[in-house]
Amino acid sequence: MKKLAILTGSTALALSVLPMLENNYASAAGFHSEDISVENVSYAGADGEMKAVLAKPKNKKNLGGVVVIHENRGLNPHIIDVTKRMAAEGFLALGIDALSPFGGTPADEDKGRELIGKLDADKNLQNYLKGLEYLRKHKDGNGKTACVGFCWGGGMANKLAVNDPNLMAAVAYYGAQPKAEDVPKIKASIMLHYGGLDERINAGIPAYEQALKASHINYKLYIYDGVNHAFNNDTSPTRYNETAAKLAWQRTVDLFKAKIG
Repeated sequence: MKKLAILTGSTALALSVLPMLENNYASAAGFHSEDISVENVSYAGADGEMKAVLAKPKNKKNLGGVVVIHENRGLNPHIIDVTKRMAAEGFLALGIDALSPFGGTPADEDKGRELIGKLDADKNLQNYLKGLEYLRKHKDGNGKTACVGFCWGGGMANKLAVNDPNLMAAVAYYGAQPKAEDVPKIKASIMLHYGGLDERINAGIPAYEQALKASHINYKLYIYDGVNHAFNNDTSPTRYNETAAKLAWQRTVDLFKAKIG
């Protein structure tokens, strides 16, 4: 608030601007489909129980599994909404709460961001790898898996591609790129979505793309002109871009349908 007051010139103006900058989860929580079922589940992680939301089409089996990886705020209503949307596309979707070791995602976004920074990186990676195994063994799955991540989760999607040779597709939305020397380990098909204005993340694109080409990895890279980091997040009015979000989503779903059914 202090920084915003300085920028706007007064506390009153800062208070009027603040709602436009904060995420509006009411819009995300509105997604509903009679054709899917949603439940809270848990599975054994690297060092304790992992919490997750599992969504799937009703009365259907032999489904491809998709791990949905949240941003740096944790498993909030927006990412639960994304998980439901993925299920509505015909997949067994698992939205994992990376903050499970701390008891789960807090309601306070600032606290969520703080806890993300305290995660043990190795254990966190194992928790997601175990989530992929959970989907592969699920009674309604077909054993094939993919992942999609956003922001912090985009970086995790790239990490999963490096560390899971059984992963068939990984989609990273504006995520940190893996080290070039790790890229040859990737077996999955890769799809990368970037906002044209996202200079910090985009700085890592050339080295990643060069490594992908050198290793002959199947990949698609899209840069959406004029949009910023987090352009898919429809609860963030200052970031969301409907045109780019819909196009990126359709490309993602098409990849998953081709790779995991």
